[in-house]
Amino acid sequence: MLELSAVQSGYGETQVLYGLSLEAKQGRVLAILGRNGAGKSTTLKTIMGLLPLKSGEIVFDGKPIASRPFDVAKSGIAYVPETRDIFPSLTVRENLEIAAKRFGAAGSGWTMARVLELFPRLGERLDNGGTQLSGGEQQMLAIARALLMNPRLLILDEPTEGLAPIIVKLIHDKLNELKTEGLSMIIVEQNFGFATSLADDVVVVGRGQVVWTGSAEEIRADQAAQHTWLGV
Repeated sequence: MLELSAVQSGYGETQVLYGLSLEAKQGRVLAILGRNGAGKSTTLKTIMGLLPLKSGEIVFDGKPIASRPFDVAKSGIAYVPETRDIFPSLTVRENLEIAAKRFGAAGSGWTMARVLELFPRLGERLDNGGTQLSGGEQQMLAIARALLMNPRLLILDEPTEGLAPIIVKLIHDKLNELKTEGLSMIIVEQNFGFATSLADDVVVVGRGQVVWTGSAEEIRADQAAQHTWLGV
C-alpha cells in the first residue's frame, strides 16, 4: 500500500534518514519503533510532505506520492501529529466541521455522527474551545478530525504521549476498533506494549535506517533487539 525505498530526508542541512526503506500493507497496522532521535517522526513528516524528500522514492497505491501536504491528504492519507495541532481558537464542533465539510459524505464512511459515536466525550464538548480541552480530549479530537477525512491510511505520531493511563487505554481500545474494521494504520509510539499489542508488523528504526523488521510477536520475543535498539 505504502512503500518507502532508500529514503533520505532531514531538516535543512541536517540529514536524519539515510536510505530508509519500509512497507505498510493494506488492512494491517505497522508500528515504527525506535529510540528518541532515531528518525521515526521524520519518516512520517517526509511521507506527508512536511519535510522534503531528498532522494529515494515513496509510493502510495502504486503511484509516487505527492510532494505537498494538501495533495498527500487528498490522496487518502490522514495524519495525527505528535503535537495534535487542533485549532485552539475554534470549538470542537468547528474543528470537526472543517474536515467533515471537505471530505465527509452523508450516509457513507466517517461522518460527524459516527466519530461522535466513537468518541462520546467529544459530543459533550462540542461547544468548548480547543484550549478548554484536556490532553486526552485533544487527542480524541485530532483522531476524530483525521477520520472525517475518510482516509485509506491513518498515520499517528506518538498518540499516547503525555496521557493518563486511563486515557491511554481508551485510545488503545478505539484504535483497536479501527483495526478490526480493517483500517490501515502506521503508528509511531514509544510505549512498547501499546504499540506491539496493536501492530501486525513492526519496523525498528535506528540512526535513520531500518535495523529490524518482523511481526509484533517476533519483536516481543527478541529481547536482544529490544535492548539494543529500544532500551526496553
